[in-house]
Amino acid sequence: MIARFLSFGLALFFSAMACAPSADAQDAAAFYKGKTIKFIVGYGTGGGYDAYARMLAPHLSKAMDANVIVQNQPGAGGLVALNGVYNSAGDGTQIMIVNGTAAGLSQLVGDDNVRYDLTKVSNLGVVSSSPWIWVSGPKSSLTTAQDFLKPGQKSIWGGGGQIDGLSDGAAITCMALKMDCKIVRGYEGSAQVALALARGEVDALYVSDTSANNYVKAGNAKAILTMSREKSQFFPDLPSVFDALKLTDEQKWWFDFRATLDDLGRIIVAPPNLAKEQLAYLQETVRKVLADPEVIAEGAKTQRYIGYRDPAATAKMLSTVLTNITPAQKKTLTDAVMKE
Repeated sequence: MIARFLSFGLALFFSAMACAPSADAQDAAAFYKGKTIKFIVGYGTGGGYDAYARMLAPHLSKAMDANVIVQNQPGAGGLVALNGVYNSAGDGTQIMIVNGTAAGLSQLVGDDNVRYDLTKVSNLGVVSSSPWIWVSGPKSSLTTAQDFLKPGQKSIWGGGGQIDGLSDGAAITCMALKMDCKIVRGYEGSAQVALALARGEVDALYVSDTSANNYVKAGNAKAILTMSREKSQFFPDLPSVFDALKLTDEQKWWFDFRATLDDLGRIIVAPPNLAKEQLAYLQETVRKVLADPEVIAEGAKTQRYIGYRDPAATAKMLSTVLTNITPAQKKTLTDAVMKE
């Protein structure tokens, strides 16, 4: 009888222990309670990354019982701020929303401004990502990918800087398909390129599906292909580059590589030397906030869509694009993206 009661008591004890928060989690929660957390944005106010940070900050504040404040630190396309976070003391009081696509590509091509390694950051997961779309002008004679691929056909693509999503996406597309392309840089953003498309100044634009949706609705662009195996929620019937073209294995690799790079989207990171219990706490807090139906609905109202990817999936993508690439492939990539 005594043994039975002892056994029953032990079972209750271990059951309670399994359901109770760990001491590390409780310590981390206590550490953040009442703290001021800097949520850093590597761009100025008013842009997409700033808007996401300002939308999420109040929800993170509530979840952590802390004061999460947004700080804008523009410079070198977000790289200055990322360098600062990466090389900081890592006391757990700063996080950053990062353009993972641009940051990853900058690291790959050896940009002089890079002082970080994305494979070593404390990654808290991807906030959002979406397939990118190849669009042409609404009145252009180049209405299909096959039109662009005709022998002797030249095309003009619009972009901003060398690594901005638009220009580098166009560069990789043109390189992989061996098209004769000229990339005109200097536009302030994709909206300006879309206007240039409508005026017939450029022939094509590589752009996120959320932006493509706006430009197509406005009559400034025509969607040609989805540049990913993943379907776009805005263009569910649009064929992908994999469906529409007969690609070689090498071409498939390049488009899968680029799609993974695009999927890095908006990552939230912290310094690499973060304490284990603090990292686990921040990762779980970000997960809860991004899984909250109210947060998802709030974002959708202003086209700040949430497409959460957990830290493990994010780390796998980072490894795929940053370490699973040969020196020859890296050189080809660098030559294509950095070509003047």
